[in-house]
Amino acid sequence: MKAWFPAAALAVMVALAAIAVPASAQQNETLTDQAKIEQIVHDYLMAHPEVIIEAVDKYQKDQEKASAQKQAQALVDRRDELLHTAADPVIGNANGDVTIVEFFDYRCPYCKSVAASFIDLYEKDGKVRLVLKEFPILGPESEFASKAALAAQKQGKYREFHLAMMTFKGKLTDDDVRNLAKQVGIDVAKLEQDMKDPSVADTINRNYALAEALGIKGTPAFILGNELVPGAITADEMQKRIAALRNPPG
Repeated sequence: MKAWFPAAALAVMVALAAIAVPASAQQNETLTDQAKIEQIVHDYLMAHPEVIIEAVDKYQKDQEKASAQKQAQALVDRRDELLHTAADPVIGNANGDVTIVEFFDYRCPYCKSVAASFIDLYEKDGKVRLVLKEFPILGPESEFASKAALAAQKQGKYREFHLAMMTFKGKLTDDDVRNLAKQVGIDVAKLEQDMKDPSVADTINRNYALAEALGIKGTPAFILGNELVPGAITADEMQKRIAALRNPPG
């Protein structure tokens, strides 16, 4: 059973208490003893365990439906923030006919597994605009890497640095970030100074808030049109989705 079951079951059982107690008993003001009410609920549920399963299943479906509706509305309400936040790095064609938004973490193995092939796909396509949302959720080292990447924009080295960190084999420590920055021609001393600019932390915090509004809990997560696609997908699948955005069915 999924982790949500105890809370969901508790909520359902509380609701069932009113169902389980006969109407005449509810109206009887003398029936106030908690133990009697608990016994009635217990006996009813023991005699009809399928009620719990049905109620919990309905509860889960209702929650999933509400979550999906909330996410769909957030994709509409926050669209401009998703696509056109000036501080966000953009790779590919800045005037492309398809925009993809990616939330990622430099220490996420799933993000790293698709990064190079996706960027190669976007750039070969020539008409894809990729908006990168720095979303460091895997600890202080991830946050350091994201701040370094955002600061690298001031030296015009974001793309090279991004790919270097995404294709790095290993846990990516702070020293690894500094070494990779040096390898791609970044002035590391200036980089570390620029990382302290409040705008860098502001960008990351804004991405945290946006991810929460969209219900994004892991990486990678892609926004394609009006759809949020959680988790890694293959380059072939991404290519099909790009084609579908250009030629929607119907």
